[in-house]
Amino acid sequence: MRLGNGLGIRAVRTWLPETVETARNALAQDRISVEDLTNTGVTEVPVSYGISAPDMAVAAADSALMAAGWSGADLGFTAHAWIHHQGHDFWSPAHYVAHRVGAVNGVPLGIQVMCNGGGTALEAAAARILADGSVGTALVTTGDRFADEGFDRWAGDYGVFYGDGATAVLLHERDDSVDEFTLLGMSSAAVSAAEGLHRGRDAFTPASRWISDRIDVRRTKKAFITDVGLDGFYQGVHDALRAVVTTALDEAGIAFDDPRIRLLALPRVGVKVRRETYHPAVEGLTKATIVELGNRTGHLGAGDTAANLAAIGEQNLLAPGEIAIAVSAGGGFGFTCVVVARPAR
Repeated sequence: MRLGNGLGIRAVRTWLPETVETARNALAQDRISVEDLTNTGVTEVPVSYGISAPDMAVAAADSALMAAGWSGADLGFTAHAWIHHQGHDFWSPAHYVAHRVGAVNGVPLGIQVMCNGGGTALEAAAARILADGSVGTALVTTGDRFADEGFDRWAGDYGVFYGDGATAVLLHERDDSVDEFTLLGMSSAAVSAAEGLHRGRDAFTPASRWISDRIDVRRTKKAFITDVGLDGFYQGVHDALRAVVTTALDEAGIAFDDPRIRLLALPRVGVKVRRETYHPAVEGLTKATIVELGNRTGHLGAGDTAANLAAIGEQNLLAPGEIAIAVSAGGGFGFTCVVVARPAR
């Protein structure tokens, strides 16, 4: 996506529950093995014992709006992305978030494309602002809660521990005097032939959790790997990852060896998954240092990219004028690369 002079990220915020569960405690309860702990590298995850995923998204949005000095009525577009149950079976959480933050203008958009939902939603918001001059401002939220009743956050997947939380991004026309980041480039790609990794051999069912009481990602992945193997999967994923990074930089007019490129943030999955799936594709493309930002949150569903940007800002990891690259990915498979800079005031 060519963004011209770029768009402004006025504010980006992460909202996490105050309560946490530690990986050491999960190990003591025999929910995970020592190998799981080593392969993942996550020490703890935030856990919501009552606050719903959409309500966490509202809290993240309120925090971002307060930081920007905006109200919900200032928003011309809203989008909400998620990967897991939002609290009701037949319902639009995107409209709920818009209603709760007072976004009375525009039509809310709900995006459910697994863990790349946050990147896809941000791309949709950017496209809407560029295509429709009346929009001007947009809010993108994510929110997920992995309650034990439906999802084993520790052992439900290979090499990924899942944390509860939400994110919010405020996007508008660029203004370096106030923006937290400048959005310089975005690119997305898909490897739809890999959708079976989350389907396996399971038959299509008439309702959710028909086959098992809790979502079991390991079952579908094991079946897919047994039937199809991983060689073709890795090749397709690596090609797509390289393509989204190189395209985003190229369309932003940034050379791969640009010394301003400082950081590369990857999805908050386990160490082993990152090193096998992501590092071979992105290492050496630029001079960026790969940063580890999720060891105390785990995977935040659709919110990893926004959470990574928020962490980069909160930890002051970029000097004015420096550039960061954030990559997101989700089952299906879809990939998005976001290129941002810290504005030079």
